[in-house]
Amino acid sequence: MRALACLMFFLAVGPAAAETLITSLSNSRVLINSNYTGTSIAIFGAIGRDAQTVARATGYDAVVTVRGPSQYVVVREKEKLGPVWINQEQQKFPVAPAYLSVLTSRPIEEMTSDQLRQRQKVGLRAIIGAPDFTNTREGADRPFRDALYRLKAQEGLYVEDPRGVTFLTPDIFRAGIPLPATAPPGNYDVEVMLFADTVILARTITHFELVKSGFEQQVGEMARDWSAFYGLATAAIAIFFGWIASVTFRRD
Repeated sequence: MRALACLMFFLAVGPAAAETLITSLSNSRVLINSNYTGTSIAIFGAIGRDAQTVARATGYDAVVTVRGPSQYVVVREKEKLGPVWINQEQQKFPVAPAYLSVLTSRPIEEMTSDQLRQRQKVGLRAIIGAPDFTNTREGADRPFRDALYRLKAQEGLYVEDPRGVTFLTPDIFRAGIPLPATAPPGNYDVEVMLFADTVILARTITHFELVKSGFEQQVGEMARDWSAFYGLATAAIAIFFGWIASVTFRRD
């Protein structure tokens, strides 16, 4: 509710030019500990208008796009040969978002045109199908893009919710951003677009951070800052427990 109160304050005192969009997150830092099973954070948006801008008869629509940290992904085609699977062709995605969700106030096809979605990369399919998402191969990469989408969706990391944005009033809306337990730590970008009559009126970008805390944070920092020592310690522990197991289960 504090985020919503801040939005109302800025609308009251801030300058406006036609429609303006103000957004605020309920939490800018999400902590991951050993008991973390996923969570969600809320984003609030408020629409301001100047004195010359009248309310639109058709109302407003909103699209919230959340992108997680980029990662290098290789999607491989596999073929079954007898009892084993062998790799065939592959496609590389050098900067694929590890997490990607698109939340809208209604089905995206009803509020935008095909041309606008492709040009502005609005919607999950438009983002994944964009030329710069991977190296295009004149349509040969389409099955790999679809496979990446399917695999990420199964993990709960690529999400599209056509009713994920709710307008609390004609000028104030809210969306809940789901963060599953599989969402990786890092910085997340939240882009909010305001639509009316299939036209983008305004957009904002804000950020939040997903970070490890407690023992997990200490282990992560050690692996990053003392990588050589961490590797040697991990190997030593593996050898020690292997020796313990061999002694315990040794047959005389």
